[in-house]
Amino acid sequence: MTSSLESDPIRALAASDAQHNPLLVYAPLLEHHPVFWYEPLRSWMLTRYADCTAVLRDSDRFSTDWTRVGETVPPAGRSIQSLDPPEQTPVRRLFVEAVRAADDDRLREEVIRQASTRLEALSRRESFDFVTEFAEPLALATIARLLGVASPDPAWFVPLANAISDGMDGHLLAERLPPATAARTELAELAGRWLAEPGEDGVVGFVARRAEHYGVEPALTATTLRVALHAGYTSASKLLSLSAVALFEAPGGLDAFRAADTNTAVEELTRYTSLVQGVARACVKDTDLAGVTMREGDAVTLLLGAANRDPARFDQPEQLRLTRSPNPHLGFGRGTHACIGSLFAVMQTGIVFSIMADRYPRARSVSAPTYPGNITQRTVGRFEVALT
Repeated sequence: MTSSLESDPIRALAASDAQHNPLLVYAPLLEHHPVFWYEPLRSWMLTRYADCTAVLRDSDRFSTDWTRVGETVPPAGRSIQSLDPPEQTPVRRLFVEAVRAADDDRLREEVIRQASTRLEALSRRESFDFVTEFAEPLALATIARLLGVASPDPAWFVPLANAISDGMDGHLLAERLPPATAARTELAELAGRWLAEPGEDGVVGFVARRAEHYGVEPALTATTLRVALHAGYTSASKLLSLSAVALFEAPGGLDAFRAADTNTAVEELTRYTSLVQGVARACVKDTDLAGVTMREGDAVTLLLGAANRDPARFDQPEQLRLTRSPNPHLGFGRGTHACIGSLFAVMQTGIVFSIMADRYPRARSVSAPTYPGNITQRTVGRFEVALT
């Protein structure tokens, strides 16, 4: 353990080699600096699986609601992500029930149809960008189907979604905050229009009709719907893109995926890719953890990407093992603040690579992936692929 570091390992995560293989940064931290104070964020940084899990499970001492340590959060910032139980419980129950009420068979059929149609069209081309020409439009069209709304224009929506993801690094890169705030406002206005005229099916219709019954105020319903739209789209599109890179680089990638249990394989892809690299909590009471004393008001950042590569929890964590089981990864967080788009992302990833393994087993990468250099959310910029 050390209280500080002379180098800047967090900014180092933005480098292209670390984006491609974050273990270049995480391995030395796990071995030599599993917990350290990071002055640019004024935060404790945790890397070990056991420490990160302890914080995720303890909302009494480690909170996502920064008002509990005296900070001001505007109404637009209140959502399922920024509240703790018991205040969070009604809105989480509302949205969990809305997702459960969705017709899973119809949604699965729609994902299969959309993925099959898009891959068939792309197979006629010499190569294509897996990210912008497949993963992003597929994720947007299918999350719209789950929500029960018309799919937004990708040319309008995708830049807004990217701005929000970029803004997650805003505490280190302040110039990213204004575009992220503006993008959240635009998506919140879209969510408000959906709630004003809900359809009969989908998550939007369910929450519009049932929010009052669950005791969830309209403003909180709208901000959480905006979060659900962004989280569902982002989780699905980024997991698909990162998994494509991982599978095409692994020996016998698609063949190994076909041979493995689909759910087990996707769980391992989620662990291995770790699209959410870090999440923050506020320490709400003095706590001794990981060999240090964290004071009330301290920020605590959990490097989930490091925790998912912790050799104390995962045997040979640097390897992609599609048969790994059990696999209690933290790829989508844990507990009441686990990503609400995770089930959708996992389902879609399983469907897409099952189709590719069956119909396009010789699919391959044409060029190395590029990365925009986001830190909080690991993101592929472009990845050129050929299906035949």
